Amino acid sequence: MAISVDDAVPGPVTQRSARARRGGGAIRATIEIAVLAVLLGSSLFAVMWILQTSIKTGQDIYAVPAKFFGFDVTLQHYRDVFVAPGGGSSDLSGSFLNSVIVAGSSTALATLLGVPAAWAYSRFTLKAKKDQLFFILSTRFMPPVVIVIPVFLMYRELGLIDTRLGLILIYTAFNLPFTIWMMKGFVDEVPSEYEDAAMLDGYTRLQAFHKFTLPLLVPGIAATAVFALIFSWNEFVYAIFLTSSQEVRTAPPAIAGLIGGTTVNWGLVAASAVVFALPVLVFAYLVRKHLVAGVTLGAVRR
Repeated sequence: MAISVDDAVPGPVTQRSARARRGGGAIRATIEIAVLAVLLGSSLFAVMWILQTSIKTGQDIYAVPAKFFGFDVTLQHYRDVFVAPGGGSSDLSGSFLNSVIVAGSSTALATLLGVPAAWAYSRFTLKAKKDQLFFILSTRFMPPVVIVIPVFLMYRELGLIDTRLGLILIYTAFNLPFTIWMMKGFVDEVPSEYEDAAMLDGYTRLQAFHKFTLPLLVPGIAATAVFALIFSWNEFVYAIFLTSSQEVRTAPPAIAGLIGGTTVNWGLVAASAVVFALPVLVFAYLVRKHLVAGVTLGAVRR
């Protein structure tokens, strides 16, 4: 069957069809923006509610219907987070300090031990290396609540119950497999020829790693440290099972302890949640450039 040139080649686009296409594209863009706005609003509603509750007076918090606007602003709840009713430091402020010490120390230890281990697994030929890496990762398969009782019994024999050192060690143990696996991928992206060239110039292998490879791993280290810090900062199960005194307890169980009894000071709970979220947000903001570079490293291969 013969096909004419007019049938094979489409005719020119008329103004009406072009206008219809533009109209359809505008409608589609409007629908997408509306859907994204609804999703964003639903995601941020809880955050905005906590922020509002933290600066409302007790009367406005329990107002019916709820007051979204026109309420009295107070910072008393934030003061109660850090200052006890009779003066001096509050128990919550001590819990926040414990979280900073425990989370910061465990993240630093996991990074300090995990980066060299990842470099070794990436650069050297080891017997059953894949099996070793799988075994390292398998320690993260089970949730913490499954092994908290054996850990509790072991800690009781070692005298690590109700100590900051005990929390630091268990958080480091859980962050280390994640750090090794994350950093191995980043080390694999750095050509080993850099180290070979440095060793030809007289550097030892460790010196070549420290002077040439390690600076290139800073984005990956920042990204890995953020995830490790989030786990240590938010961890609840070990913190509540392995600690009992207020002097050692971290912020998550301390904030959870505010909810209970006949009355709940929701303003204090909301203010504590806001203060608890700030350190991780600030840390992520400070390393944002390295974080973006780290999570996208290796996404485009040449």
